[in-house]
Amino acid sequence: MARKKPGKIRAEFRKSYDGRTRKRDYTRDIGEESGKIEDLAAGERVSGKGRLTRKRTVTGSVQDSADGAFQVDLAVDESRCVEGRVIKVFGRTSIVRTENGQFSCGIRGLLKSLVTGLQNSVVAGDHVTVLPGEGDDGMIVRVLPRRNGISRTSRGKQQIIVANVDCVMIVASAAEPDLKPNLVDRFLLSIEKARLQPVIVINKIDLVSPDSLMQLVGTWGQLGYPVLQVSAETGNGIRFLKEALSGRDSVVVGQSGVGKSSLLNTAYPGLNRRVGAVSDENQKGRHTTTTAELIPLDGGGHLVDTPGIRSMQLWDVSAEEVEGLFRDIRPYAHRCRYPNCTHTHEEQCAVKNAVADGMIDLRRYDSYCQIRSDL
Repeated sequence: MARKKPGKIRAEFRKSYDGRTRKRDYTRDIGEESGKIEDLAAGERVSGKGRLTRKRTVTGSVQDSADGAFQVDLAVDESRCVEGRVIKVFGRTSIVRTENGQFSCGIRGLLKSLVTGLQNSVVAGDHVTVLPGEGDDGMIVRVLPRRNGISRTSRGKQQIIVANVDCVMIVASAAEPDLKPNLVDRFLLSIEKARLQPVIVINKIDLVSPDSLMQLVGTWGQLGYPVLQVSAETGNGIRFLKEALSGRDSVVVGQSGVGKSSLLNTAYPGLNRRVGAVSDENQKGRHTTTTAELIPLDGGGHLVDTPGIRSMQLWDVSAEEVEGLFRDIRPYAHRCRYPNCTHTHEEQCAVKNAVADGMIDLRRYDSYCQIRSDL
């Protein structure tokens, strides 16, 4: 992506957490000590300007980003900097791999303070500009525009799980914990929105009868989604998993306990990813992977292992968009009698008729209704 010529721009920053500039408890002081009123400081500002202003002029340019976030490309002295890719982010430190080696980096203060609508300003997979320091220390001074990203809503903000990948591998388990088709559908919607290639991986197939998965696997397969049935315990299907990962930048997502790290250890024994057991009481997994990490693969490409996600609140998807992101509902959505049909309660609805005729799977339709209702 071509960079625009830097210039002076007005950028919004996070609000300062400084205390009030003006004292507000004069009434209390009067009541406690009658007749004593402190004089106002002559230099007080009451206009909101000065240190507490949220707008500042910086040198840089506004860039378009595929994740939809506001992005300012801050001007830097490129003769002193190197470009690299973020491998891991933990706390305030990011590990960045460059041609000159690996750096443990902090983040430029201006970059952290910019209001971007993001919960995290730097994520695994980001291409960044680094100002090297002493030894293996450095400073991330610019985040290059992302070509894509997988996001969810977290505390009202956009949380980017990973950036700049080609394929998203959705891992679910046939049992322990039980398969959650609605969670897989939510991931599929987010992937469709980002225009990435999904692969559905069902792990622990050694714990169930193959017949129990036929209808679910068949439904996703008919929609064009590749589905792999594998077992980290027996090694069944691991060869196909490695073929799907080879030569591409892929991210592995799914709820805790489905065996993401176990699958990676089986496919690539040298990784030695931490694994944990599923709780016997509630069948929920424990977070053994605590941060997303970019891992280079022997056959080319990279793999991003991510922490488990128990809920996937969609980001930047409106209720009206859901029908267009469901591959099986999309062909019927514009055949309804009413142009603003929600396909939930209206009569003469082409989508509901397709469900009744068996053209749309009932479970998928229920998933559509639930996701649309949540939005």
